[in-house]
This record gives sequence, structure tokens and C-alpha cells, in this order.
Amino acid sequence: MSNKKTVGFIGIGNMGWPMAANIAKAGHPVVAYDVDKERARQFAAEFQAGSATTLAELSDCDVVVTMLPTGKEVREALLEAEDGGATAHLKSGATVIDMSSADPVGTRKLGTDLERFGIRFVDAPVSGGVPRAKDGTLAIMIGGAPDTVAEAKPVLSAMGDRLFEVGALGCGHAMKALNNYLAATSFAAMSEAVLIGERFGLDPSVMADIFNVSTGKTFCSENLLKQHVLSGEFGTGFTAGLLAKDVGIASDLGEQMDVDAPVSRLVRDRWQDARQGVGDGADHTRAAPYWASKAVNDNAG
Repeated sequence: MSNKKTVGFIGIGNMGWPMAANIAKAGHPVVAYDVDKERARQFAAEFQAGSATTLAELSDCDVVVTMLPTGKEVREALLEAEDGGATAHLKSGATVIDMSSADPVGTRKLGTDLERFGIRFVDAPVSGGVPRAKDGTLAIMIGGAPDTVAEAKPVLSAMGDRLFEVGALGCGHAMKALNNYLAATSFAAMSEAVLIGERFGLDPSVMADIFNVSTGKTFCSENLLKQHVLSGEFGTGFTAGLLAKDVGIASDLGEQMDVDAPVSRLVRDRWQDARQGVGDGADHTRAAPYWASKAVNDNAG
């Protein structure tokens, strides 16, 4: 018996397109759904997949993957959209895998709501961005019941080569938010260090070289500073709005867990400021020149 599952994929965006493509390349029949119906049709034509114009057309899928901006859109697609959302049409025993970045507390509530329909639920957000989505080498953080996770793994392994089982439902989303909080903190601190050094007379390019062979080395210094900030490329593909959202989720989770985490609040406020300054859709690396210009303006004032 074939272990290939029919997979409905909701959200054929910058990340969703290559992720769904890798599922199709692994031999799973894919049915693509996107609010942009033409985009779903284009995907289907390119990868010999199906396309759905309504969520009800995902009814025969064994697995449904969601890759959407926030948990709000995920909940809407599954429970609140047209005729009760996708869940109203899925067969009992189907598995939903949410690969978006979402509030982990909300994820657990959604899991309880889906359970009433006999739908199994896994949260499996990713790290690696568009390049690793294309290569099928994403790191995937998986939360859920062990038997449900086992059911989801054949599909997840088509998209990532590092699959981490991190705990119960919601733990994947918690891990993703906390990881991005650390990255956001690093980027903010690096931007300030470069600005201070440049004002004093240091060459930012030389600073980058020294960071990367010293204790200040981080993912941001090694992969973002020269390549995107100093070059003016600003092309990581990860937006300021999404990073600010993830930092907010991490900070909120600290409060929900009754943990006093003052650094998370400072970083949250810093990225909310950047989000407003550069715009939701701007590459998150544009925060560095924005903060630099704001420091000039603040000092001038």
C-alpha cells in the first residue's frame, strides 16, 4: 500500500509555493488553495497538481497544510470561512498541519475546536526562509500528540531535513517565536553596535569581519550584516511585520507564563517601532538604516 497522502495546501505564497512544490515532488498528490485563485491555478499547472477554488474542494484530502501570515488567518480558513471553513468538509481522522507562525496559546484552543470535528492537529512552523524552502532543507519545529506527529512526518520530511519534535500541541509555535525573538534581539543589538562604532570612526565592514571571528559572531553578523545591510540589498525575504509579530508572540508568552522578561519587552517595542517606520512588507533588515536615521533625528531634536 502506498504511503503517499493527498495533501491540501492552503497559502501558496512566497514560502508556500516552494513548500507545496516539494510535497508534490515527493509524490504526494497536492491540491493547492489560495485566496489568489489564479496563483493556485498556476501552481497546479506547473506541478501537475490540483487547484481548489473553494475550501470545500479539499474534502478528499488526508492532510491539509496551512502556511498563512498569522493564526487569525489559519483559524478563519479552517473554521470561519465559506460554509464553515475547510474543517466542515474534511473527513474525520484527517490531519491539519499548521506551518504558519502563530500564538501558541491560540493554537491549543484551535486544536480543541478541531478535535470536536475528529480532526487531528499539529503545529509545525519552519526556519530557513525561502532559499531553504526551495531546497527542501527547512528546520521544522513540531508540536502535537506523538501519533499525530508520526502521521504528519511523511509530508513534513518532504519540506525539511531537520525535524524537531518539541512537545505537545503549541510547542512548535512557542519554539518558533522564541527563536525569532533571539534573532530579532541579535539584529537590534548588532545594528546599535555598528551605528556606535561608525560614529566613532570604525569601518562597518571591518567590524563585520571582526564580529565573525570573535565572540560577537551571530547568524545576523555572519549572514545579514554585509550581505543585506551594508550592501543595501535588503533582500532576505522576511518582512519587518512578520518578525515584529513573532517577537510580540514571544513577549506575550512570557507574560502568559508569569515570567518577568524585560528584555523581550524592550525588543518588542524596538521592532514595533521599526515595523511602523519601514512598513509591514519591508524586508526586516531595513530596520537597521531606519534606526540609524531615527537616532540622527532624535539627537538633532
